[in-house]
Amino acid sequence: MDIRDLDRRVLAEMDKIVSGLTDLGLRTPCAGWTLGDDPYRAYAKSVDAFLAASADDTVLDREVTVREFGTFPAPVALTMHLVDSVAHGWDLARTLDAPYEPDPEAVHVALRFAERMRTRPRPDDDVFAPAVAIAPDAGELDRFPALTGRDPAWR
Repeated sequence: MDIRDLDRRVLAEMDKIVSGLTDLGLRTPCAGWTLGDDPYRAYAKSVDAFLAASADDTVLDREVTVREFGTFPAPVALTMHLVDSVAHGWDLARTLDAPYEPDPEAVHVALRFAERMRTRPRPDDDVFAPAVAIAPDAGELDRFPALTGRDPAWR
């Protein structure tokens, strides 16, 4: 499966949530992420830019610079975007108490990538908050946010 297709599926699910956003004063489970003055417009602009930048198949053969993180092979950078999409979609759904049903394959890929990030040689350079302990038999849609430092029980 093309990582871009998985991300598009998550973005389509996220669009349903963001398009209904009316209360801009709500806090999210991600301490460093706020909703801004016009969240749907900012979201749509960001999605359009991402889709345009990743549309050409030759992107998969390039190096991509991800602000604040460095330069990576495009498949890695695209997977990083998928991780952000799944995580922030979850954040918004929790903030708005909205249903969130991202593509299970996308959640699986995001979870596996987050697991690899947690076990890399430089854990002091972690991009996630400390992991939240959850039941070992929790589903992937609970394990993923817990691994990225979000409490699956957050309301």
